[in-house]
Amino acid sequence: MSEYVLIAIPAAISVLALVSAFLFNRSVVRQAQGTDRMKELQGYIRSGAFTFMISEAKVMLITMAVIGAILWILFYWEIAVAFWIGSLLSLAAGFIGMNAATHANARTTHAARKSFKHALNVAFSGGSVMGLSVAGLALVGLVIVVVLFKKWFAPETLHIETRYLFGVSSLGVNFIRGALIVSAYSMGASLVALFDRVGGGIYTKAADMAADMVGKVELGLPEDDPRNPATIADNVGDNVGDVGGLGADLLESFIGAIISVMVMVMYIFVGRGNESLHALITQIGFGAGLDAAGYWWVIAAPLVIVAGGIFASLLAILYIRFSRRQEGMQAVLMNGTRLAALLTAATTFVFCFLSPLSLNIFYEVIIGLGAGIGIGFFSEYFTSSSYKPTKELARMNQSGPAVGVTEGMALGMLSTFFPVLLIAGATIGAYQLGGLLGVAFTAMGMLSFVAMTVAVDTYGPIADNAGGIATMAELPPDVRERTDKLDSIGNTTAAIGKGFAIGSAAFAALGLIAAFMWSAIGSADQVVLPQLPIIGQIAAQFSPSASAIEVGAFVIAGLILGAMVPYVFSALLIRGVSRTSNLLVQEIRRQFKENPKILAGEEMADYNRCIEITAHGGLSKMFIPAMIAVLTPIVFGLIFGRYALGGFLIGALLSAIQLAIYCANAGGAMDNAKKYIEEGHFGGKNSDAHVAAVTGDTVGDPLKDTVGPSLDILIKLMSVISLVFASLFPLYPVFF
Repeated sequence: MSEYVLIAIPAAISVLALVSAFLFNRSVVRQAQGTDRMKELQGYIRSGAFTFMISEAKVMLITMAVIGAILWILFYWEIAVAFWIGSLLSLAAGFIGMNAATHANARTTHAARKSFKHALNVAFSGGSVMGLSVAGLALVGLVIVVVLFKKWFAPETLHIETRYLFGVSSLGVNFIRGALIVSAYSMGASLVALFDRVGGGIYTKAADMAADMVGKVELGLPEDDPRNPATIADNVGDNVGDVGGLGADLLESFIGAIISVMVMVMYIFVGRGNESLHALITQIGFGAGLDAAGYWWVIAAPLVIVAGGIFASLLAILYIRFSRRQEGMQAVLMNGTRLAALLTAATTFVFCFLSPLSLNIFYEVIIGLGAGIGIGFFSEYFTSSSYKPTKELARMNQSGPAVGVTEGMALGMLSTFFPVLLIAGATIGAYQLGGLLGVAFTAMGMLSFVAMTVAVDTYGPIADNAGGIATMAELPPDVRERTDKLDSIGNTTAAIGKGFAIGSAAFAALGLIAAFMWSAIGSADQVVLPQLPIIGQIAAQFSPSASAIEVGAFVIAGLILGAMVPYVFSALLIRGVSRTSNLLVQEIRRQFKENPKILAGEEMADYNRCIEITAHGGLSKMFIPAMIAVLTPIVFGLIFGRYALGGFLIGALLSAIQLAIYCANAGGAMDNAKKYIEEGHFGGKNSDAHVAAVTGDTVGDPLKDTVGPSLDILIKLMSVISLVFASLFPLYPVFF
């Protein structure tokens, strides 16, 4: 099979995904919007969301232009173009998903006036637009990059080249141009994802906290009461954070997992004559040697496998969309996710069986699929009110907010145990099957059906918005009951989605770090299995300088310093949420104090002022955390050297995994404990337990929707930036 056919398969399926997304979007738009009041509310939410996203995009475009220009100057124009393609497609994914979500919200509310099943179909169709767009754009972008710059991926031209920066002989940098091109593509997607997640996360949780603390706790207003000035900002935040941010987040994870495999394959091919790589080459099915034809099979394997995952996801989406069941829809959604995983496994097996590749790659993908489903299950167990941990947390809130919050924190910490065991076990299994390349294939396996994961996850914010519109439009109680049922399913699927994101981030970052360890070597004979000693030295036969390297102490220092970065990063995000929320609380109180008619329901609150405050907070406080992710690995690498930077990245990864799981599950459990009480347990709404649970929910909000998701991107962005700039970093610290 020629390389053209291998590339045509993912190209065709990515186009199919994008066409399907268009058709799903058209089916949503054709639904009725409901009453004039519902249309008005939808207009407020849609306008606020687009205003924020456009303002955020202006900041990102400037940053993208500057970084692209730097890449052009330091390397070649192809590197800058690949970076811009990745950035723009990531930006487009956020806008496409948010457009679909803000079309679907009022239409879901109107559908809920007829039946629960009809409402779920509309909401899920809106989520499917996002899922298929994310997967389709990510894959079609990679195909475009490979076809556009095919010369630099061809086996006959693949080599390690040296470029002397500014013509200075002492400033030589080494790289494989094809590897640098796909790394820059991934870097562009990661940078936009971080801006979207950080800015959107600050926006959404600042609005949510302020609306709850003043509306629910101080005044006893119900959820989404139209008298609350922050209620529109809260609903806008669901879109910019949980839809736009989520889409960009999983798009860059998807890309990172694919390109980590591609980069390692290129270096393995260049160094295929080295004895230390023979075992690894044998594990992927080429014991007789990796020739040009075999190279195309391996380099195209991640593209074809994820294309199979996209096709499997499309079938699973259709299964859910056209299911005739009227009840037990959470089971249908979960079955759809399992069906996508099963079909992805089947397509991967067929590809590996019909190709010269070893079935080890199939087993590695299976490990990723299994680990993803397992992490998703444990996320559901620790956050869903169907299980004991969240029910027990709800009960503890009867003793007050302090007890509820501390119990929620403990639950989040405890919830790290099983997911981390799964990640560790999957890493060991994948490494035994295929070394570091096997770990990268496992990451790709976990994300191969990302279209389904995003579709199910995006459905949640749409359902949440639908409930808000039902309340603000003063529709009959049975409509809100149906949307609340949709929302409760969405909370569970969102927790599962966050679990997938965290697990996949860990594996993708491991693959990127492994690729980084290869990406600065100067010649083919130096392509040996990466070494990163914590104690001792790198032996001469594994050293790029052909002599022993003593870097153990600096690697340990890197581990310690790297583990600190996620905490500083998280602190800045939480501070951004709390300070923006503080301004918004003061504004809500001011409006109620100066105009008592708002609380009486006789005059409309000033929604736009609250939207302006949260938008300004999100935009002004997203830049410094983003720059930490961009500049920290570069500065550290230039000062301490590439091996210490390897330790730094691993330290950040280990710290971020635990912190991200803790934040996602603690926040999710506190949110669902509140909802469980609102269903009538432990005194129901406005009881002491409910007031305590609302406080816990506001504490958990920035953890689960701002910090947790942003940490996923932090570790991948730092890894891919290190990969792009690897050859700039010295072997030893500059002061050594």
